[in-house]
Amino acid sequence: MERESMEFDVVIVGAGPSGLSAATRICQLDPEVSVCVVEKGSEVGAHILSGAVLEPRALNELIAEALGAEVYPGFAAAEVLYHDDGTVKGIATGDMGLNRDGTPGPNHQPGMELHAKYTLFAEGCRGHLTKTLEQKFDLRSKGPEGIPADPQTYGIGLKELWEVKPENHRPGEILHTIGWPLDSKTYGGSFLYHLENNQVALGFVVGLDYQNPYLSPYDELQRYKTHPSIAPILEGGRRISYGARALNEGGYQSVPGLSFPGGCLIGCTAGFLNTPKIKGSHTAMKTGMLAAEAVVAALKAGANPADGLPAYTQAVKDSWVWKELYKARNMRPNFHWGMWAGLILGAIDTYLFFGHAPWTLKNRADHSALKKAKDCKPIDYPKPDGKLTFDKLSSVQLAGTFHEEEQPCHLTLKDASVPMAVNWAEYAGPEARFCPAGVYEYVEVEGETKFQINGQNCIHCKTCDIKDPTQNINWVTPQGGEGPNYPNM
Repeated sequence: MERESMEFDVVIVGAGPSGLSAATRICQLDPEVSVCVVEKGSEVGAHILSGAVLEPRALNELIAEALGAEVYPGFAAAEVLYHDDGTVKGIATGDMGLNRDGTPGPNHQPGMELHAKYTLFAEGCRGHLTKTLEQKFDLRSKGPEGIPADPQTYGIGLKELWEVKPENHRPGEILHTIGWPLDSKTYGGSFLYHLENNQVALGFVVGLDYQNPYLSPYDELQRYKTHPSIAPILEGGRRISYGARALNEGGYQSVPGLSFPGGCLIGCTAGFLNTPKIKGSHTAMKTGMLAAEAVVAALKAGANPADGLPAYTQAVKDSWVWKELYKARNMRPNFHWGMWAGLILGAIDTYLFFGHAPWTLKNRADHSALKKAKDCKPIDYPKPDGKLTFDKLSSVQLAGTFHEEEQPCHLTLKDASVPMAVNWAEYAGPEARFCPAGVYEYVEVEGETKFQINGQNCIHCKTCDIKDPTQNINWVTPQGGEGPNYPNM
């Protein structure tokens, strides 16, 4: 079956803060411009997991309001389309109703092609289409400053929402920690926010440049809750929701080239999160607005989309976003030498140089930091008690995740032999620990260890795509509308 197509002036991939900001700003500037936003979640916001504290600077500038953009939740952008000259033509949504082997099933529906003069990619952290764009247009060879961009670096953020006893609730109180229960070589820390209605949001972030393959970010979150300052807050309470998501930590020096023939990258898919603040929604929204302004100007001028959007790149460099990221650029790589050195170097960078130190530290790919199992000590995590600490499967149930089991697995392997031959043999099977949803398992079958993928458990955090030591796992989008559902997170 041939795919049908629709024509727009602008197609935006992702209905997160940056994508919706871009759509809104375009409609504000020129209501005649046709805009389409596709979102792989079942509804707008279904896949968004935030730390729950928003810096409203960009929101105040935008005054967000629905102005006529077409928004299609439940449609996953599965493929980038190109013109014959290599210019981005738009995207195609994924087929629905495929069998596991990729052949059409009885309820098969082909995807839709969405063509546009400009396509803005707002996929969020570790966008699967953005990865292909970076490779095709070699975007890391020339970042916004005209020099090569460092590899992007990441953390995994795990979050739980609790309803606690009224006597344990202190509305408005905020708690941030660093370190424990992690060792001093591993970057990470926690947040705990007292919200309304006796609710508490708590989470733990672990830098994915950790070295020990036996480390489990999920179990570090569970251990964190047993601390004598945390456990009393949750005692007698009820866990409501759970989720996890990778977040960008590379900052200024890891932002790739932003513009390419036919489109640009906006928001967290390009890596605009401010790591010391642990905030990225405000920068995502602002870059979406700047891209919108560049697109509208290009359309009015009759510019050739093949020339890309260089005005967007310049606008980002001239904005407060770039200045903010520049001042924070050394904070995360300071911790490559450990927690204590990072705190000292961070204090020097902040209070002596005010973010303008005469050097810029380099970032390195997270997967390259993982050591072999023989060089590391196993970590003994206590069994969950079902009251304060929980196993992964019970947590996945609270994430509201769903995948049609008969479709092709969206967790693909470049080489099916690598998990056993390399990851299990040399790294003691780290996938089973770095995945926060029990997707990857090494199971005993008739006395033989075998690798198993439970794709239906996936909560779309992208950690496997980032941390796999051989980069053999390639996360691609499943059918539209599937994955986690975070209405309260």
